[in-house]
Amino acid sequence: MKKLLAALVCSLPLVSALAVDVYDRDPDHTFAFFEFNHLGFSTQRERFDKVDATVTLDLENQVGSVEVSIDVRSISTGSSMFNQILLSDTFFDVEKFPVVTFKSTKLNFGKLDDVVSVEGELTIKGITHPLTLTVTQFKCAMHPMLRKSACGLNATGKLRRSEFNLGRFAPLISDQITLLVSMEALKR
Repeated sequence: MKKLLAALVCSLPLVSALAVDVYDRDPDHTFAFFEFNHLGFSTQRERFDKVDATVTLDLENQVGSVEVSIDVRSISTGSSMFNQILLSDTFFDVEKFPVVTFKSTKLNFGKLDDVVSVEGELTIKGITHPLTLTVTQFKCAMHPMLRKSACGLNATGKLRRSEFNLGRFAPLISDQITLLVSMEALKR
C-alpha cells in the first residue's frame, strides 16, 4: 500500500503536466495592429501580417504563457512609401531590429476560466518595457471546421512609442499607440 501511495504521489506532477495544452498560432487568423492619431485628422490603423505565437494553457490551474514574435518586414500600411518610411532607421530600423517580441510574465484569469489580461514584456528595437494586454474576447473550444482544439482572443494595450525610440514627429503624430491583437491558435 505504501508503495502504491508513493507511486501516486510521485505521479501527481506528471498528471498536472498533462493538463497543460500548447497552441500554435493559425497564420491566417493571427495579426497585430497598431493605431495612432495622425495630425489630429484621423486615426490610422496599420498591421503586421507575419505574427508567430505559442500559447501554453493550463485552464484547470489558471496558469499559462504567451510568446509572440512579429516580423517587422511584414508591416502593411496600404502605402508602399509609408511602409518604407516605417521600416527605415527613422522608425523600426528593420535592418538592425527585424523582430518585435512579447513574452508574458503572467496570465490573469476571470471567474469562468477565461483569460482577462496578459502581463508581459514588449521588446522593440532592443528596448524592453512592461505591457499589459486587456483581453476583450477569449474562447477555447473544438474548431468546427478543423476538428481540433482551438483558442482565440482579441486583446488591446497602450504604449508610448517614444519609449522604444520610435518617437519621431511626436506630438504631431501621437506618441501614444494602441496595440490590438487578434489571434487564433490550434492545439499541437
